[in-house]
Amino acid sequence: MNQLGMFADKPTLENGRARLRPFTPADIEAMGPILADPEVLRLTGSVHTSEEANASPPRLDPATRQWYETRADQSDRLDLAIVDPATDSCVGEAVLNDLDAANGSCNFRILIGDAGRDRGIGSAAIRLLRDHAFGTTGLNRIELEVYAFNPRARHVYERCGFIFEGLRRSAHKFDGEYIDAIMMSMLRSDWESAKSPD
Repeated sequence: MNQLGMFADKPTLENGRARLRPFTPADIEAMGPILADPEVLRLTGSVHTSEEANASPPRLDPATRQWYETRADQSDRLDLAIVDPATDSCVGEAVLNDLDAANGSCNFRILIGDAGRDRGIGSAAIRLLRDHAFGTTGLNRIELEVYAFNPRARHVYERCGFIFEGLRRSAHKFDGEYIDAIMMSMLRSDWESAKSPD
């Protein structure tokens, strides 16, 4: 497989609790309020103060809308909408990006708006994309960062098989306090040894 085109295929993945799919126009529209959610802005490190987190408009600006419209054209990254199968509505996104083809690694990130939280959708989405990545590509490593003020996300990542690697100390400043970034990863060997049903 051409490693640079590793993510040319844009699949739809489903496991009953979550559906991942290429962004539809309705999904893109739904991302406006999701990206303006103060909790999303804070936990992703997109803002530095609570005031900023509460001031974001719930509509996508033209540049961000165009960015989402071009996700299907990118063969070096995989951006998928997270959809609640019960409502067929977009509640967030799951992404494999920062591909390092020579070393068989990439970054993982996920964000979920209020409508998708506390229902197992995030865990299901992580497992879907993890299994797709290791099951259909030559990737050897998936890595991520989670801020220390998000222990719930760290716990979910650990349950999905990601392993703590270290800290980037005081990597992010929020409301005047410095926050550590926790580095985690999963290797193909980790995934293969834990392939028993979740």
